Amino acid sequence: MKIRALVFDFDGLIVDTEGPIFRAWQRIYRERGQELPREQWLTIIGTSTGPFDPLVDLRQRTGEQLDRDQLDALERRYYEEATALQHLLPGVERYLAEARRLGLKTAVASSSKANWVTTHLERFGIHEHFDAILCREDVTRTKPDPELYQQALERLAVAAAETIAFEDSTNGIRAAKAAGIFCVAVPNPLTADLDLSQADLRLESLEALPLEALIERVEMARSG
Repeated sequence: MKIRALVFDFDGLIVDTEGPIFRAWQRIYRERGQELPREQWLTIIGTSTGPFDPLVDLRQRTGEQLDRDQLDALERRYYEEATALQHLLPGVERYLAEARRLGLKTAVASSSKANWVTTHLERFGIHEHFDAILCREDVTRTKPDPELYQQALERLAVAAAETIAFEDSTNGIRAAKAAGIFCVAVPNPLTADLDLSQADLRLESLEALPLEALIERVEMARSG
């Protein structure tokens, strides 16, 4: 079956938002005499329903009645300072350009809030490249539940067997595979040590394999 669509995760796959957010929270912790374990942070990568809440954790550690809005504003300020000169991750622009040339449909499927995703896409001038953008508000359950991917397939009017998903986290890969989609893991420095073994293929970046070569490989795997 021919590949007709590509569905991309957003955070850590299109833009390296995950590393800067983690470092922003590390800074917030250290300002309060605490350390934020990387292992705890990784449990919430790729989902909005992870078992770890940094605000609750900090309250328990310090005994302070910390205000969520104030900490969120501080996190945003630290994030913006760290990402002022940020670029798209390697290979993203080329994959999107090739997808358009090949007539493929494209979507974003993200557990993040829509405003967060669209603001970044517009900032980098790639918002119009996507035929559909699915975010936290569009579903009742985020990754690792497959609902985001199922909604993306419906919006694009394609079958799972006609689609390739790109993910950087365990939660995202589980969601894509549960939706029946061939999944390519493209880890970033923060997620590189996660268990990504459920993915069908792992690339160190989107520059590692041209899109047409990837599609040929996937179509051969599907036909076999």
